[in-house]
Amino acid sequence: MTPPKAVLFDLGKVLVDFDWTLAARRIAPKCGLSIPGLLGKVLRSPLLHRYERGLITTRQFFNEFQQLLGYADGFEAFAADFSDIFTGIPEMIALHGRIHQTGIPTFIFSNTNELAVQHIRAHFPFFKDFQGYLLSYELKVMKPEPGIYEAAERLSGLAGPDLLYIDDLEVNTAAGAARRWRVITHVSPQATIAEVERMLF
Repeated sequence: MTPPKAVLFDLGKVLVDFDWTLAARRIAPKCGLSIPGLLGKVLRSPLLHRYERGLITTRQFFNEFQQLLGYADGFEAFAADFSDIFTGIPEMIALHGRIHQTGIPTFIFSNTNELAVQHIRAHFPFFKDFQGYLLSYELKVMKPEPGIYEAAERLSGLAGPDLLYIDDLEVNTAAGAARRWRVITHVSPQATIAEVERMLF
C-alpha cells in the first residue's frame, strides 16, 4: 500500500499534554471555591462544551463563567488563568517535525477553544508548521461527528487511506476508520512513532 499523503494530528494528549487542575488552582481562589468545587461546577455545566463547539464567543464564555462562578478578576487575567495548562510532548513534537521536513502536509484536527489555541500558538513554535487547522470552535462541529471529518477531507483534498489520523480517543479514530482513513489510536509516543515509521519512513 502506498504511504499516506497527509497526516492529521489531534492536539491535546497527542502533541501537548494538559492539566485542568493547573487552571483550577489559579481560578478557584478568585471564585471563593475549593479546587474540587470549582471543577465540579464546571464539569456539570454545558458551558465549556458550548465554547468548544463555537456556540459562544470568548467574551461570552468569560461573561458566563463570571456569572456561573463569581470569578473576581478581569478578562486578561482570566485568559491567562484559564489557558496556561499545556506542556509539550517532546517525542511527538519531534515526530511532527520529521514528517513536516519530508514535505508531507500535516493538519491539526482538534476539539478545542480559542483561548487554548491562542496560548499554544504563542508558546509552542511547532504549532505554526501545519498546512491547516481544523478546530471545533471555528467549524462549529466536534469529533466524532461526521461534519468535522468531511471538513478535513475538503481542506486536505484527500480521502480514505490517503489520510493518516492520530488521536488518543478511540471513539474519534473509529470515526476516521469508518471513512477508510488510516488511524492510530495514540497510547504512547513510542507506539505511535513505531506505527508512523512503518507507514511513512
